[in-house]
Amino acid sequence: MLSAETRLRLFRAGFAAIATTRADYWLAPAARGLGVILTFHHVRPEPPGAYAPNRLLAITPDFLDRVLTILRRRGFDLIGLDAVPGRLRRPEARPFAVLTFDDGYRDTRDHARPVLLRHGAPWTLFVTTDFAEGAGRLWWLELERAILRLDRVRVPEAGLDLPAADAAQKSAAFVQVYRALRAGAEERLRAAIARLAREAGLDAAAIARELCLGWDELRALAEDPDVTIGAHTLSHPMLAKHDAATARREIAESRAILAARLGRVPQHFSYPVGDPTSAGPRDFALAAAAGFATAVTTRPGHLFAAHAEHLHALPRVSVNGCFQTDAALAALLSGVPFLAWNRGRRLNVA
Repeated sequence: MLSAETRLRLFRAGFAAIATTRADYWLAPAARGLGVILTFHHVRPEPPGAYAPNRLLAITPDFLDRVLTILRRRGFDLIGLDAVPGRLRRPEARPFAVLTFDDGYRDTRDHARPVLLRHGAPWTLFVTTDFAEGAGRLWWLELERAILRLDRVRVPEAGLDLPAADAAQKSAAFVQVYRALRAGAEERLRAAIARLAREAGLDAAAIARELCLGWDELRALAEDPDVTIGAHTLSHPMLAKHDAATARREIAESRAILAARLGRVPQHFSYPVGDPTSAGPRDFALAAAAGFATAVTTRPGHLFAAHAEHLHALPRVSVNGCFQTDAALAALLSGVPFLAWNRGRRLNVA
């Protein structure tokens, strides 16, 4: 299995090759869809430190500004999720882009929103209701912070006993623990990380209160006509790893709670984690049955006319904090990387 650094180097080389050959221009007519839904998480000005295993989830406000500038320059219409079904059924000459932010972080309001306002861009914030309550578990951040405090990381559930004396060892330990736990049941993952957090003396419950918008803040944000609030489950589970009753409750009750708290029924849903191991056809059907107009995955790709028949399995393109360059963005907007990623398929909904 390739190391994280090797994969990063390969991606950078691929983006550079696309830019050098100008494939983002000459292959775009074949690769680019009608539009693209972009995924963001954190937007914050602080540079990452030497140990920042979740850095892929954070971009700077300056790069967000660059994203919006390049979208306009390349002729993309910035639209809200409400408009997507219509645009898929009535293809137009100009491509479109949708901006989505997952989890409900406070830095989205503080650092992303001013940039979005300057560009007059509509956007969607997908909210996990437990995070808004200040009671949810952002386990990937728990793991990062626990390893930061520990000199050795022991996860007997996965047969791991790893040194973590410096930034390099901590980064390697995070990758190994994350991969090992993500491959198994979510209950085991959450229990193992909770134990590491306790061992590190970490108040894991405080992370959501520190980082995520509360209900009063969300109500104020929801008054902005350019902001759409969508649902992102109750507790941010990988739905496909749970039984149907649990998945149904997470999807439907998160919609009901957001409606009650914000006075507006959310029409759009985002699957937590969102890859094929976390959301599949059963979950797509549950989102449709719950009444959502659309639901988005993290399966990478552009939107094509055929997605009009699969509105609850829409792909997205992640704006990755490890690749904050014009070359990477141009490649992603062209659709060229997804020709290989999706083996030439326009749909990935199975």
